[in-house]
Amino acid sequence: MAREGKPAATGATDPSAATENAAPAVGHGHALNGRLAILLAVVIAAAAGFVLCGYELLRTTANTLYAEAYGKKGFSFILALVPIGVTVVVFVYSRLLSRLGPRLTLYASTLLAVMTMLACYFGIKLGIKPMRGVLFVFKESYVVLLVEQLWSYINSMLSRESGKKLNGLICAIASIGAIAGAEMLHQLSARFGTVNMIVLAALTTLPAIVMAELVFRRHGEPQRPPVATGAKVDHLGLSLFRKERMLLLLICLIGAGQLLATVTDFAFRGQLNDQFPSADAQNAFSGRYYAWLNGLAMIAQLFAVPVIIGLVPLRYIHISIPLIHIGSCAYLFLYPSLFSAGFAYMVFKVVDYSIFRASKELLYVPLSFDVRYRAKEIIDVFGYRVSKGVTSIAITLLQSVHIILSTGMLALLGMAGAGAWLLLVLPIARHDAARRAAAPTLAT
Repeated sequence: MAREGKPAATGATDPSAATENAAPAVGHGHALNGRLAILLAVVIAAAAGFVLCGYELLRTTANTLYAEAYGKKGFSFILALVPIGVTVVVFVYSRLLSRLGPRLTLYASTLLAVMTMLACYFGIKLGIKPMRGVLFVFKESYVVLLVEQLWSYINSMLSRESGKKLNGLICAIASIGAIAGAEMLHQLSARFGTVNMIVLAALTTLPAIVMAELVFRRHGEPQRPPVATGAKVDHLGLSLFRKERMLLLLICLIGAGQLLATVTDFAFRGQLNDQFPSADAQNAFSGRYYAWLNGLAMIAQLFAVPVIIGLVPLRYIHISIPLIHIGSCAYLFLYPSLFSAGFAYMVFKVVDYSIFRASKELLYVPLSFDVRYRAKEIIDVFGYRVSKGVTSIAITLLQSVHIILSTGMLALLGMAGAGAWLLLVLPIARHDAARRAAAPTLAT
């Protein structure tokens, strides 16, 4: 354990000389445990809570404003632009990380996110219709980037043992912000107007910087590995995917998971649009729905995650998750309705926000700084959003040529995505077990 009052030296160097299954970055053996780990977890989770509060205010608002201007058919065009927007965001982030380091990069990216929200707000108020599209593309990328930076820091500073105990608590505290944002959206959309939720989203995101600064001042920041003079810097960390087979498996798994997420989202959104044609009524219903979703996720994070991760081997946890989703999609297929579509989508999100998030992050703990801060962002920002965008575009193109994708068909596609997830998670579990066997002190 790091001595109280001293910054932890976690992630200080890159194990570039290590083999694939050798011990990871120097510094993980001295990662935070005990009271210091709990303090860091609570404060950094509060930072994530503010980010998620703003996102909950912005997510449905951006969808509603875009649909109001361009209709359902307009989503095919804007979804095609999401991969471009995410690529730009990840590229800018990687350059900032190389120049500024983790601390200042987090602050700069948060401020840029807030400024973008406000620019979109004023553009929409001035009647600039394309700004609704900009807001839609932006909300698909910024929140993942900010949250994943916070998780990169957590994975750098906490030991694997602390992660098992605290990852559920971190998710739960962050969910309080998401619940608050969804409930604010429900209560305030009709009263103050949907477009004004953008300003509220920007304001609720800003305190994340203050919370993060409290942690950085107390515990320091992970040190970047030194770069030899004249050496070419791999800003994006793409070379890591050639060295670490598990990274390729992870990004493919994310793609399969997002196929499942997208088709259940489409099924839910289609049923929702049919039931609530009014934009404000739809926004209000969505706010309450996401409040319930985040509330259930928080209960799972607080009570289910610590017990499951503490008692069940990690490989069995990862295998059981796609099996759960196959079951929920089977229910949607047999009984298509707003309830079953909402149920399948909620099951995905609750599991994703709780047990999957907590167990997935443990895979990154023993890896190097560049994996945790560069490859992770490629996987969990670019991989998440691009695979979601590509799936959405494919579905929309099929619909444009009059291929009807009923709720039942979407459910079958979801089962296919969950099946691919199951096939991919088996080698990931074996790879992680082999790595921990090679570094037993890190497998606690």
